[in-house]
Amino acid sequence: MSFVSVDPEFLASAAADVDNIGSALSAANAAAKAPTIGVLAAGADEVSAAVASLFSGHAQVYQALSAEAARFHQQFMQALSTAGTTYARAEAANASPLQNLLDGVNAQVQAATGRPLIGNGINGAPGTGQNGTPGGWLIGNGGAGGSGATGANGGAGGTGGAAGLIGNGGAGGAGGSATTGTGGAGGNGGNAGLFGAGGAGGAGGGSIQGAGGTGGSGGNAGTLFGAAGTGGAGGFTQSNTALGGTGGAGGAGGLFSSGGAGGAGGFSEAGTGGTGGAGGTGGMFGPAGTGGVGGESLGGNGGVGGAGGAGGMFGAGGTGGSGGHGATSGGMGGTGGNAGMLSLGAAGGAGGAGGEGVTPGGLGGAGGAGGTGGMFFGDGGAGGNGGFGATNGGKGGTGGNAGMLAGSGGAGGAGGQGGTTAGGNGGAGGSSGMIGDGGNGGSGGAGGTGAGGKGGSGGAGGNGVLIGDGGNGGNGGTGTVPGKAGAGGIGGQLLGLDGFNAPAGTSPVHTMQQQALNAINAPVQALTGRPLIGNGINGTPGTGAAGGDGGWLFGNGGIGGSGAAGATGGPGGNGGTGGILFGSGGAGGAGGPGVTTGGSGGAGGSAFLIGSGGNGGAGGTAVAPAATPGPFTGGAGGAGGNAGALSGAAGTGGAGGGPGKGGTGGAGGTGGLFASGGVGGYGGFGGIAGAGGAGGSGGLFAGGGDGGAGGAGTTTSGTGGAGGNGGMFGAGGTGGVGGFGLSGTGAAGGVGGNSGVFGLGAAGGAGGTGGAVFSGTGGTGGHGGRGGFLFGSGGAGGSGGAGVFGANGGTGGTGGDAGILNGSGGSGGAGGAAGLSPLTNGGAGGAGGRAGLIGDGGDGGAGADGHGGAGGPGGTGGNAVLIGDGGNGGNGGTGTPPGKAGTGGKGGQLLGQDGNIGRQ
Repeated sequence: MSFVSVDPEFLASAAADVDNIGSALSAANAAAKAPTIGVLAAGADEVSAAVASLFSGHAQVYQALSAEAARFHQQFMQALSTAGTTYARAEAANASPLQNLLDGVNAQVQAATGRPLIGNGINGAPGTGQNGTPGGWLIGNGGAGGSGATGANGGAGGTGGAAGLIGNGGAGGAGGSATTGTGGAGGNGGNAGLFGAGGAGGAGGGSIQGAGGTGGSGGNAGTLFGAAGTGGAGGFTQSNTALGGTGGAGGAGGLFSSGGAGGAGGFSEAGTGGTGGAGGTGGMFGPAGTGGVGGESLGGNGGVGGAGGAGGMFGAGGTGGSGGHGATSGGMGGTGGNAGMLSLGAAGGAGGAGGEGVTPGGLGGAGGAGGTGGMFFGDGGAGGNGGFGATNGGKGGTGGNAGMLAGSGGAGGAGGQGGTTAGGNGGAGGSSGMIGDGGNGGSGGAGGTGAGGKGGSGGAGGNGVLIGDGGNGGNGGTGTVPGKAGAGGIGGQLLGLDGFNAPAGTSPVHTMQQQALNAINAPVQALTGRPLIGNGINGTPGTGAAGGDGGWLFGNGGIGGSGAAGATGGPGGNGGTGGILFGSGGAGGAGGPGVTTGGSGGAGGSAFLIGSGGNGGAGGTAVAPAATPGPFTGGAGGAGGNAGALSGAAGTGGAGGGPGKGGTGGAGGTGGLFASGGVGGYGGFGGIAGAGGAGGSGGLFAGGGDGGAGGAGTTTSGTGGAGGNGGMFGAGGTGGVGGFGLSGTGAAGGVGGNSGVFGLGAAGGAGGTGGAVFSGTGGTGGHGGRGGFLFGSGGAGGSGGAGVFGANGGTGGTGGDAGILNGSGGSGGAGGAAGLSPLTNGGAGGAGGRAGLIGDGGDGGAGADGHGGAGGPGGTGGNAVLIGDGGNGGNGGTGTPPGKAGTGGKGGQLLGQDGNIGRQ
């Protein structure tokens, strides 16, 4: 017996279209009737009369045929309309007993337990901080928490309700705004059950005179499948001294899923930007979440990036968040998270890049330290690169140590470029395990253009232990006074070569070992261009020369040389490739500083079998003497290197340079078999800021990397980088946060990456939060990524960017659609908060995504509260298909007038409840 699925509404719509077509044809025939039937002869002769008679005869036949066609058309339209009505009646007749039975069961279960068996929870009322109620025990999304109340101190947002076995946790409510005190804390997102995504944490409330509120934590992912919720952004402050709010922590991953990304720190006008939220802990086999980017400050210090989350028992550590841009100093990058205790090759997370100090006298932020590998196995994470400083560049972060038995140390981060005086010092490389190479030291940053323009010193290379090479010492930075190269690490006691610029050994045995290896390497190097055992040589600083490849057996790739300084800065050299058995790729060289145009950063080198890809070099910044005519352009950041095929971490993309037109952040490297893609670099600052780099694609069983944050701009801010697509069985990466802007429309958050084609429950990545804006309208949140082709939930849409002072909030992003067979739609992003000047409007919530055949539709995002102006309308809930509940409509924001509540989505045709209408 065949099964036919019919949508009565579609048939009714088709009948209306057919009727409109018939009306149009009838009107055209009527208009043509008189001039074609009554054709006048062109002359008085017999031929003209015969031609006119012929055409008139054909016209009469055509009109007769048209009349017959019109009658058939009318019959066909009536048949379609009747069929639609018949199917609708049959559907209602069949659904009514099931629905009545479900309503009766739900009523009893609700009375006994406080939640239904099947159905969504109820949203908390806006402006009250009321918690959302849990979804049905079997199927249902949790209700969203209500927004907090406005007052001297803002009220806390409500917690999102927990989901049923199938469904998404409710989003936390936004914290209420404050006048003199602290903005309200955002509500925590609700936890998923067995299959589904955790709810996003609510944004912290803004404050006129006090500190911004803390963002809510993301909800935990489903135990088996689904994405963890992202942390809410910290609230902004309009005070000259108060702190921006801290971003919320990402939720914990499920068995195979990664932890959620931490929320961005809040903006501060002249104080210190808020600290980014910590990345969530990974599931047992999943990597940890990336830390949130630190908040920006127009007149003070950028916020510190959030720490990367700790990996699950067998998972990799999360990357630390980038430090925020600041006027007096950039924020420090977040520390990379540690890999899981029993990790079998998963690496520690890379440290976040330091933020930029952009005004005269500004200091670059230090890069974050890399996380450690697992207890026994795994590479250490690379240290983050230091940020550009208008005076001094920031110091590079220290590379993390490897696992005890096997693994290579993480490379030290490169020092940031100095504007007028000193470049930052490079970070030291991490130590290896018993088998593995020590990490290369980071290169020193280029010195500034002033008389004290000293290049930064290179970082020391890490030591090998038993079998493995010592890391190369980092190159010294170029400048009026060149920086000193770092000392190389000592090779392994049993087998291994010392790193570049290592001190002379005092042990006769070690000296003999080095001499023997050099004798073996010499003919192999001459014949093939790379040694048998040992590191590749570093590219000469200031030349853009590429680093040499590591040994055929093992060894790190050499560090790429920095680009030459000039009117147009030269490109940085690419890092060398790691050895075949083990060894990490070398870091790309930084682009050379220019008078009008900075050079592009070099790409990080790739690993081969076991090892981590090198970080991309930062784009050069144009540093011109006063009164130099523009335009000025920053260099693009270099791409991160690819991870080893078997284990290791993908490299992080380099940051774009500034000012004027900021450079685009470099793309993250591609992951290996089990390694996630690298995180994209942040965009360069400028009048027209650079976009964040795209996250790298995941390996076969791994997820895509997160997109980089967009750069801060005075006229146009940078769009957040797109999250990387998951490998064939992996989840999509989270989109980057849009950059902060002074005016106009804020930058959009990056779109979430799509999960792999055959992802068995892996979810699409969440969209990035839209950029906040000082005057205008906040940026739109990024669209959530799509679930796998057959299985997997859609990613949540990113929240809209906040308005500050007289700006309106941005629109939340649309949730991603689920896979065809199974999975819930992604929740729509919440609207961005309105600025706290009079008559500002709250942002609209995004629409929820469509479910698979089995699964719930995504909830619509809540509209934000207006401040004397209109509240944002709530987003529409996504539809279920066969079995599952429609998503709840988002709450309308409070305001004058209040925002319209979103409409709930349709429940499944076989089993499921329609979503609830949002509350006002």
